[in-house]
Amino acid sequence: MSAFWQVLCLNGRNTLSLQKFSTMEQRKVRVRFAPSPTGPLHIGGVRTALYNYLFARQNGGDMILRIEDTDSRRFVPGAEEYIKESLEWLGIKFDEGVGYGGEYGPYKQSERRDIYRKYTQDLLDAGKAYIAFDTPEELEAARAEVPNFQYDATTRGRMRNSLTMPEEEVKKLIADGHQYVVRIKIEPNEDVVVDDLVRGKVTINSSILDDKVLYKSADDLPTYHLANIVDDHLMKVSHVIRGEEWLPSAPLHVLLYRAFGWEDTMPQFVHLPLLLKPVGNGKLSKRDGDKLGFPVFPLEWHDPKSGEISSGYREKGYLPEAVVNFLALLGWNPGDDSELMSMDELISKFSFAHCSKAGAKFDYKKGIWFNHEYLMKKSDEELCQLFKPILEEKGISGYSDEYIGRALGMVKGRANLVPDLWDQADFFFVAPESYAEKDVKKRWSEDTPRIMGELVEVLKGIDDMTSANAEKIVLDWIAEKGYHLGNVMNAFRLAVVGACRGPHMFDITEIMPKEEVIARIERAVEKIGK
Repeated sequence: MSAFWQVLCLNGRNTLSLQKFSTMEQRKVRVRFAPSPTGPLHIGGVRTALYNYLFARQNGGDMILRIEDTDSRRFVPGAEEYIKESLEWLGIKFDEGVGYGGEYGPYKQSERRDIYRKYTQDLLDAGKAYIAFDTPEELEAARAEVPNFQYDATTRGRMRNSLTMPEEEVKKLIADGHQYVVRIKIEPNEDVVVDDLVRGKVTINSSILDDKVLYKSADDLPTYHLANIVDDHLMKVSHVIRGEEWLPSAPLHVLLYRAFGWEDTMPQFVHLPLLLKPVGNGKLSKRDGDKLGFPVFPLEWHDPKSGEISSGYREKGYLPEAVVNFLALLGWNPGDDSELMSMDELISKFSFAHCSKAGAKFDYKKGIWFNHEYLMKKSDEELCQLFKPILEEKGISGYSDEYIGRALGMVKGRANLVPDLWDQADFFFVAPESYAEKDVKKRWSEDTPRIMGELVEVLKGIDDMTSANAEKIVLDWIAEKGYHLGNVMNAFRLAVVGACRGPHMFDITEIMPKEEVIARIERAVEKIGK
């Protein structure tokens, strides 16, 4: 946030402005998430969508998906579908909007041109806006001539617009096809109050605002400022919950509501803290993720223009409930020591009173911790379903769900992400082709092949391979023979697993077919030798 806005926010820094919310309690809560299809959905946008969802559900309200596609030059094919799939994966559900229907459609701004034309004309007719014909070259010349130039009450009188030109000339230029824009006419020296549920009341003077462009004839579409105000009003949005980066636009939006005479239906503003870099200063960016090895997008993104592939949380093996829990706590706290919370728990605890004004450091390592904790809570059956795509990708089949689940249940404590399960459990599905050199050197001696041969005969004689029974029989045999327990068991593990790693050895042999265990020991004796 700029120093300018930091100063302004001091007005309400220590008091949460809830007055307006109390006056709206009888108005149904309706929030909207309105992304632009200009690329993949950034994780900061996901958090904004999540906070909208939590607030709407907590208050029995509606959540709208609106697509802001008025900037045709920045449109990226596939981005809209990507956004919807991302939010569906995370369990963030909509009640109406693009792909969901509803009585206030259409929900794509590019399909609402007629609506925007009408309200643009209403502002012009009321003298709240005006038409400007200034070319880019003329605007650039004005900026060069006037230090800190902005198009406002002090400069518009010298520019080419409907306030300085005869009406007939304006009509002729339009009729001849000259491009123009419509600008809001901001009156100077008026206090504008932005009432925000996180930042309190912020008051600024209108003299520091410029006459923003509301509509461009070049593409017959409004700018963000007009489209959002009109849509929020017509869709009966009660709360506009968005990132802090939109805070400088809030005074203009207040003035637009005032210009339309819609003060009584103005939504409550909520500007959320920024997500900050894990290291250093500034806003979280894709470059931070690339540098430190974590995703900044919910799903993997394939850029249709450059061909670049950006990693996603889903493809990296994160669980959606872990990502949701992690994001919820970036800029908000439940008011107690709770950390692991389901979506329902987050809904019940959520409150803007516990949102931070300061930006939240994106602690990606904490995100990994959350995923580990949620992975640990998964049942064997759930782990099996998560793991099956990995087996399919590797061309492995023929294992029962029970076997897969039991194997993963033994190793999940060593995994943070779903792909880690393969790193920990691979030997359950693929016999070792090689053996860890350092373990061979340390755990395999010239006597080992003979002892392993004896172990094979012991195992052949065991009918009940449950962990406790097999362990007792094998350990009794080792004691009877006077063998070194550690040497025998480590060689046993090396032969079956391929390295001295993994869960309790007899838990492994309980679920692994006895014939497979014996075959692996015999193969190790043959390959390692001595």
